[in-house]
Formats: sequence, C-alpha cells, structure tokens
Amino acid sequence: MMNVLIVRTSSMGDLIHTWPALTELKTHYPNLSLTWLVEDAFADIAALHPAVVRVIPFSWRRWRRAPFSPSTWREVRACKAALSSGGWDQVVDLQGLVKSAIPARWGRAPLAGYDRKSIREPLACLFYDKTYAASWQLPAVERCRRLLSQVFGYRADGAPRFGVPAPEKPTAAPADPYVVLLHATSRDSKLWPEPHWIALGKRLAEAHGWRAVLPWGNAKERARAERLAAALPGALVPERMSLRDAAGLLGHAEAVVGVDTGLLHLANALDVPLVGIYTDTDPASTGVIETVRSANLGGERQCPDVDTVYRTLMAMHGAPR
Repeated sequence: MMNVLIVRTSSMGDLIHTWPALTELKTHYPNLSLTWLVEDAFADIAALHPAVVRVIPFSWRRWRRAPFSPSTWREVRACKAALSSGGWDQVVDLQGLVKSAIPARWGRAPLAGYDRKSIREPLACLFYDKTYAASWQLPAVERCRRLLSQVFGYRADGAPRFGVPAPEKPTAAPADPYVVLLHATSRDSKLWPEPHWIALGKRLAEAHGWRAVLPWGNAKERARAERLAAALPGALVPERMSLRDAAGLLGHAEAVVGVDTGLLHLANALDVPLVGIYTDTDPASTGVIETVRSANLGGERQCPDVDTVYRTLMAMHGAPR
C-alpha cells in the first residue's frame, strides 16, 4: 500500500480538472491510498472522487483574513499535525503556489511539483525535492495528468476519464424531468442576457416538458434566479445547496446549460449533456472538455443566440453515452 498526499487547494474548476489524473493514477496503482489537502470550502468536491480515502481541510483564505487570531493559530497547528503525522510515501503539489508548497512541505515526505518553466509561482520550486515539466500550453486536465504520470512512472495516454459517479439525487430536485440553468458567474461580463434564458427555458418546457432549475450562490444571484423563474412555467429556485447536493442535482438532470462557472465543469465531469456559454472568455482555455455530450459556444466578446444553444443542446442530449 502506497500512502500519497495530493495538494490542490482551490478552486472548484481546478479540483475537478484534477479528477482524471487521480482516476488514471488509481488505475496504475490500485492499492494506492490517496489523501487530498484542499480548501475547506471545496472539501465536498475532493471527497466525491472514489479514490480519495481522506480529505484534510485547509483554511488559508480564512486564516489570512485573521492571521493573529488565536483560533487561526490553533487551526494551523492542527492542520500541520495532521500533515506531519500522515506517514506519506509521496506528496505531490498540483497547485504550484507558495501557499500550497508550504503545507505540502509539512507532510515530511518526498515532495514533487512542477518545474520552474511549468509553474505559476517559480518560488514554490524551492520547496520541492523533485520537479517535472508540464507545459503551460497543455489544458489544465492534461497538466495534472502529465505531472502525476511522471512522478509515478507511467504514460498518460488516451482520453481523460473523470471517474466520478453522480451522488444521490437531492430532495430539493424535482421528481419531473428537469434542466439546470447555470445563470450565475463571477463577472457580469460573462453573463448571458436574461431574455435569452427565458426564451430557452420556455422552449425546453414547451417542447420537452423539462422544468428549469435555477441554482444560486448569493443574494444577487438569487434575485436573478427568481426573476427568471417567474417567467418560466414550473421553474424551481432551490434553497442554497452544498456542493455535494449540487453535484447530485446536476448529475440527475436531463441536461445542463451554463455560463463560465465551476458548476458547469462539475456537470461536465458527471457526463451530463450540456452546453457551455462563453461571452467574455476563450473556451479553448476555460471551456469544458468537449465530448459527444458536451459543447462550448461563444468566446471573447461573443454572445451565442438562443436557437444555436437549443439546437446544440438537443444534439448533446441525443448523443449516446
């Protein structure tokens, strides 16, 4: 049994892009035991991967807001103790930042990471025992696969496999067939116009009987969700969900349509028919992994129209697994 610590602390999309590398690693080393150090806000995402036997929460974002608080120091000591007593055979920093390299070093085991030409913060390389190349030109999923394959001595080949089944359907999900509309994102420039969402939701309801489910994460997003739901037949605005429940909601949907957001990548990993809508970012670098069941539309300063999104979604929904 090989005891391995993986360090990738955030964000949601980055964690999801790590899943194929872990699936591949576990295929080559079925007796390997994986622990994941992750920001506490994303612990549910790390725990969804079936190869992960333990998640150690890391609260850097909260700690840095109160660096001199006694509670901060207590939590830091507890985290350091958990890491230093793990008995790891290997630690791998897949984040590539000083903030991830420092706790990775607390693991008191051989530590591997990206080399100076492949890392966001070259200073982090000073903490590593061995470094490996994984070009910035590669997609995030492939960079993770390339690093782990070099650390553990196998070839990363074939199409990426996320290897994560959908959790159980949450009680908040409709019993009827439904489509999840991921209308919320981090910047207003990445939003899709509300009239477009309404037109798409009505078309899906009329043609297929799918209820629209509109998740949200803050007050502004909830207000938008409620405006959209008021214009859509049978639409549902659920209460705020945990990431695990959100995964269950997405994984049991008929389809998902979303703007550039972490939940869109989660739906992609769960192999749900989906369309990603991009209006201010390049899907070549930030889009979902395209398969017969997933597609990206739009791009920088582009806004896909409703008919194109609908037709593309129907093609994705009709494609076989």
